[in-house]
Amino acid sequence: MDRLQAMQTLVRVVELGSFSAAARELGSTQSAVSKQVAALEKQLGAQLLARSTRALKLTDAGARYVEQARRLVAEIAEAESELRDGEHRLQGWLRVAASGTFGRMKLVPLVRSFLVAHPGVKVDLRLDDGYIDLIEHGIDVAVRIGEQADSGMVARRIGTIRRAVVARRGYFEQRGLAPPREPADLQQHDCIVYSELRAGPIWHFEAGPGADLPPGSPASVRVAGSLRTNSGEAVREAVLAGMGLAFAPGWLFEAELASGEVQPGLPHWLGQALPMQLVSPPQRRLSGKVRALGEHLAAGLAGG
Repeated sequence: MDRLQAMQTLVRVVELGSFSAAARELGSTQSAVSKQVAALEKQLGAQLLARSTRALKLTDAGARYVEQARRLVAEIAEAESELRDGEHRLQGWLRVAASGTFGRMKLVPLVRSFLVAHPGVKVDLRLDDGYIDLIEHGIDVAVRIGEQADSGMVARRIGTIRRAVVARRGYFEQRGLAPPREPADLQQHDCIVYSELRAGPIWHFEAGPGADLPPGSPASVRVAGSLRTNSGEAVREAVLAGMGLAFAPGWLFEAELASGEVQPGLPHWLGQALPMQLVSPPQRRLSGKVRALGEHLAAGLAGG
C-alpha cells in the first residue's frame, strides 16, 4: 500500500464527507477508495472513521491522525510543486473561509483575479456565517472580523470594519416614526438582529461628530425586533424590504448607500472599530500559496 496516497485519499474523504464524492474527484471507484482507507486503518491498527448508512464521522484517533496527515500532504504537495515548476509558479489547492455574504460580495471578485494571476492554483472557498474550525476543515486562510479568541492561529490585520445603523429610504416616514437620535432610542424601533454577532442583541457604539456626547464616547443598547437571523444575506434582504433597522458594515449596502436607497439610521453614532484579519493555522503561514493569496487579499480588502 502506498501510505502517502492512502493519506491523501483519507483527507479528501473527510473533507468531502463521503467515499463516493472522494472517488469522483480522484477518478476512482467508491469501493476502491473504501478499501484504501480500510487498508490504512489496518496498517495503523486503529479505526479512523466511524461508518454508518447516513454519514461518516472521525473517531478521536482519526481526528488526531487526519490533522497531521492533512498538514503532511499539503507540505509534500507544496514542496513537489516548487521543485517541479520553480518558486514563481504556484500550484495546487487553497482552502479559504469567510462568512457567507462577505465572501460572495467581497471575496469572490478577489479570488477571481488571484486565479487569473496564478492559473496553476485552485481555490476551495468555504462560506459560512458560523464558526469554522480551521484545523478540522483544512483551511489555509480565513478572513475574520473582530478579535480572535484562538491564540493558536496566526493573524494579520488588514483593515478595520465599523458597523452602523441603516434603514431603507423612507422607512421612518412610512411607519410614522421619528428617526433615533441616540442609541437608547433604538429600543423603540423594530431592529433586525444578526445572531452571529458575538454581542448578539447588544449593539455597541461610539459617538461621532454631531452626537450629543463627546466624540468617541461609548454607548450600548439592547435591541429587539420581529426578525432574528444568522444570515448576513437575510439581514440585507430584510432591510431592503423595509422590515426594520439593521446594524451592518458599509460593504453590505455599498451600492445602496451610494444611490440613497439605503440611508444611515443613526448618522451621528458608529459601531466600535473591529479589526479585519487574515487568519491561518501556524503550519500554513510559510506556504508560498498562502503568502501570495494573503498579499492579494490584503491589498484588495485594505481599509474594509
